Amino acid sequence: MVSPATLREQFVQRYRNSPRLFRAPGRVNLIGEHTDYNDGFVFPAAINFHTWVAVSPRADDKLRAYSGTFRESIELDLRDTDPSGRKHWSDYVRGVALLLRKGGYPVRGADLLIETTVPLGAGLSSSAALEVATARALLGAFNLSMSRLELAKLCQRAEHEYAGARCGIMDQFICAHAEANCALLLDCRSLEFKLLPFHPAYTLVACNTMVKHDLATGAYNQRRAECEEGARLLGEVLPNVRALRDVTLEQLCLHAAQLPPTVFRRCRHVVSENERVNRASECLQRGDMPGFGRLMGESHRSLRDDYEVSCAELDLMVEIAGQLDGTIGARMTGGGFGGCTINVVRSENVQSFSEKIAAEYQRQTGKRPEIYVSHPAGGAEEVLQSNVPVEA
Repeated sequence: MVSPATLREQFVQRYRNSPRLFRAPGRVNLIGEHTDYNDGFVFPAAINFHTWVAVSPRADDKLRAYSGTFRESIELDLRDTDPSGRKHWSDYVRGVALLLRKGGYPVRGADLLIETTVPLGAGLSSSAALEVATARALLGAFNLSMSRLELAKLCQRAEHEYAGARCGIMDQFICAHAEANCALLLDCRSLEFKLLPFHPAYTLVACNTMVKHDLATGAYNQRRAECEEGARLLGEVLPNVRALRDVTLEQLCLHAAQLPPTVFRRCRHVVSENERVNRASECLQRGDMPGFGRLMGESHRSLRDDYEVSCAELDLMVEIAGQLDGTIGARMTGGGFGGCTINVVRSENVQSFSEKIAAEYQRQTGKRPEIYVSHPAGGAEEVLQSNVPVEA
């Protein structure tokens, strides 16, 4: 548990100055997987696990940061604009700071203290939480403002250019735009979005399989190339197709002969997943949570069979969840080949669900999973503003 008072005390002890404190959440994606890079639709929600950044400004160009998670200090000179990263957590911090300066924001050096409760390596967007919290902290330290959309875009660029990860916009967007007790329907082409109230009788439970198979990166690139090939081939007979977002399921089936069988299956997942996202949003708006859950199940089967990015551990976790009281829906979430499932569970059943799914998964695999329980959380925010002088 992270306490604002404790973080302030630690900051004062380390830097002899009084900080402002900002935080940004992790996220789960309820439905809409591998649709973002096809100009499609996603449906994430923020979770009550956060990255916290305490900050005070400096008058020079030195950026000093301490990570309580890694128990490590770094010191950077912001006059060094070399974009090459070190494959280190500080790449996200440095990238955000340098892009703010490149964008004309008069950010100088700063002292930072960083803590996180977002599980690392679990597919819950710890990197975006760090980027967005750092950006909010640096802007706040120098009394600067930026729209939430531009903040999300800048943080995505930081991950592309300084961390070397060609991520979509979803993670940074939900970190910046989330509201408590809401899910967010995002059009990844136009960046238009709707915040939809999440049914108060249900809770989000993410279950970490504790596995990540090595083929994930290569398989991701392969799936992306197959989608691009499908869109290109369909564009030869459907002139308005720029991406799979522009194809209906009826059109895809009508022109299936244009596509190699594997490419057809990849396209079928993306096209049907976009339809599922929009149907899921309709279910949420009318309070049809069983309908929402059925679409989650369809999504998992499509990811398993057509997109082939699931694995035995994810399938097992989904199977176990489906046998437990209170489960409305369960599916893998994230890139695949390991990581987490996301489950929608009746709130009164969450404790028994968490205990039973952990015990049964461990019995069958020998691996002890981690279980993360949350209601949809709010987006990045300032938590503590303090200009109280610190005694020498």
